[in-house]
Amino acid sequence: MALSEQERKLLEQLEASLMAEDPKLADTLSGNAEVRVHRRRAAFAGLGFIVGIAVLLGGVQFHPVVSVVGFLLMLASALVGISSWRRVGDDESGIGRNRPSAPRPTTDHASDFMERLEERWRRRQEGDDKG
Repeated sequence: MALSEQERKLLEQLEASLMAEDPKLADTLSGNAEVRVHRRRAAFAGLGFIVGIAVLLGGVQFHPVVSVVGFLLMLASALVGISSWRRVGDDESGIGRNRPSAPRPTTDHASDFMERLEERWRRRQEGDDKG
């Protein structure tokens, strides 16, 4: 549902007064703090990946178990870094917040499945479906 021009102006005024009154709260509510957290987490994951490479190479010199630990550190860092970096992109683009996102394309199979579920739900609500 779209906002009217008057509602939009009122919302902008409320946002401006919130920024003036409590900028820290406004920053938290706008999601900027989350973006910083995910960026920082991705940066630390990158550093962890580099340390994992060093441990992996050092393990070749000392003991194979150390190399395995280095590899596991690299793997964990890569997983954390990738998920954090995706969240940075999602937070910056507004995905997952109250902003409308583009509808996802559905395949015929998925839409048929959803139509069958909706039909069963309608019948069940009407009391026709006993199964």
